[in-house]
Parts: sequence; structure tokens; C-alpha cells
Amino acid sequence: MSRDSCLHAEVQAFWHAGVSRKLMFAFIKRRENLFLLIFALAIILIPLVVKNKYYIIVMNIVGLNTIVVVGLNLLIGFAGQISLGHAAFYGMGAYLSAILTTTYSFPPWPSAFIAMLATGMVAYLVGYPSLKLRGHYLVMATLGFSIIVHIFMVELDKITGGPSGFPGIPNLSIGSLIFDNDFKNFYLIWTFSFLCILASLNLVSSRVGRALKAIHGSEVAANTLGVDTDKYKTKVFVLSAMFASLAGSLYAHYMTFISPRSFDFYYSIQVVTMVIAGGMGSVLGSFFGAGLLTVLSEILHVAERYNIIAYGTILTLVLVFLPEGILVGLYNLYQRRRIAALIEGEINAKS
Repeated sequence: MSRDSCLHAEVQAFWHAGVSRKLMFAFIKRRENLFLLIFALAIILIPLVVKNKYYIIVMNIVGLNTIVVVGLNLLIGFAGQISLGHAAFYGMGAYLSAILTTTYSFPPWPSAFIAMLATGMVAYLVGYPSLKLRGHYLVMATLGFSIIVHIFMVELDKITGGPSGFPGIPNLSIGSLIFDNDFKNFYLIWTFSFLCILASLNLVSSRVGRALKAIHGSEVAANTLGVDTDKYKTKVFVLSAMFASLAGSLYAHYMTFISPRSFDFYYSIQVVTMVIAGGMGSVLGSFFGAGLLTVLSEILHVAERYNIIAYGTILTLVLVFLPEGILVGLYNLYQRRRIAALIEGEINAKS
């Protein structure tokens, strides 16, 4: 074959590879849009179909956890930074919003916004030095922060109510519409969950998302390409903390009562397990992980002492057998078996 023919063949191969890549991205985009459409329809229809109040309460908790897990997945799955401190940010959102509305008579929505800003500022002060650490040192730093915040929640009883909890939190409202029951709160919580998923999908497909993926792959390589790794890691840490704060505020005004037990170290373990089970680096998988493990927690509620064993078992099994996450891992397994069956069929046909 001549040199020109070889060059022509290489150009064709590159062209076809580029077309295939574009088709693959288009397919993924269509699949995401289809999921979002089904997701939006489910938000509207579920309360109309499901009349059992308990199931609606569970779905509301799934929605709150989804907001936290989506933000944490941006940090862990895309930036590659593991945090065990998101229970603290979740609690800060809840307590700040509750204290402002109940103790100081602030309107609920501005209180939730102030709580998000304050949590973001604290996350910046914690994240900027902590994110310079690597591996288990970062995990221990965020864990220590979470424990300190939990101690404040318990010990500052004159402000937070201490172990007895903080009652009398007002419901959120829009005009004359007061979100004072589970069905109304369902639409409110899941609207925010949907918006957080949309915002995260747009972020990961942008230049910022590509920078975060580069950091996850190799911080040294990302630095050499001109990516300010410290800046991007800190920003995504602050954003994920603000997502958790939003969920905390919604939780406080939904339950109208909060206590330190809801924001302990165990909750940090829960949300990290949800991220891993749903798939690190999969925004849509965050919903699956939050739903699966929230429902599992409700099933095991009668035997609460076994919860941590169940979470540890799931975490180990997923990391060993399905490191891409349960949903993505099962889909990839199906694809591999399908391709193997097609190859086997072609071999049998030729023979």
C-alpha cells in the first residue's frame, strides 16, 4: 500500500472515530433528556397515584438526600475529593434557618438563603486549607470538622435546644400557599431536587466540569495544562456544601423539629455510600443511590443497630464488584454479555 493510501486510510479512521464519538455523546444526551422528562412526569404524578402518607414521607426524604448526594457527587465523583463532613453542612443549613425564623422572626425563604451563604463561607474557610491535603488526611480533616459542628449542636443548648432538639420551626410558604403537609412538601422538595440535578448536569458538561474531571484523573497533569486545581477544588467543595445546606433548610421547615441526631457522623457515612452505590461521576446515579439506600434504611429501621452493617456490606460489595456504581455496573454487565452473545452467534454461524 502506498504512503498516500495509508494516509487516506488513517484520515478515514479518525473521521469515523470522531463521528462515532459524536453519535455516542448524542445518544447519552438523548438518554439524559429522556430520564429528565420521565423524572419530571413522576414528580407530578406520584402524589396523584400514591395516597399512602408513609410512602410520600419516604419519597420526601429521598428527595432531600438526593440534593445532598448530587452535591457530594460533584466533589467525590468529579473532583476526586472525599469528604465526611457533609452531615455538618446539612445540619448547619437546618439549624441556621430554624434559629433565624424561630428565634429572630426572619422570613423562612430569606433565612434559607442566608443559611446557604453562611454555610458556603464556612465551607470556604474549611475547604481552602483542608483540600491541600491528600487521601486519608483530607477524610480525617472533614470528619473532625463534622464532629466539632455536632458537638456545638449538642452543647449550645440555649441556642440550638441541645439534645432535646429545636421545635416550633415554621413551614415554608409562597404567598397564601403554605407547605404544611407531606403532599405539598413533596412538590417543593422534588422541584428543588430536579433543579439541582439540572444544574449539576449543566456544570459537568461545561468547561468547569472538564476541569474537575482532569483534576480527578491527575492533579499534576491538570496543573501542567493550566488548570488552577486549588481554586476548582475549593469552589466545588463550597457548592456541594451549599447544596447540603439547602437540603437542611428544606428538612427543617418540612419537619418543623430538628435534633443533633439527624446530623451525626452516621449521616455522613450514609451519603458517601449513596454516592458510591449510585455511581461516582454519575449525576443521574445520585438519585438511584439516594433512593435505594434511603428505602433500605427504612426497611432496616426495626433493627437499627444493623444499619451500619448493611451499609458497610453494600459499600464493600459495590467497590469490589461494581466500582462504577450499581446502576452503571449492571448496565455495563448487560452490554458485555450482549456483545459476547453476538460474537458467539457470529462464530457459530461461520462454523
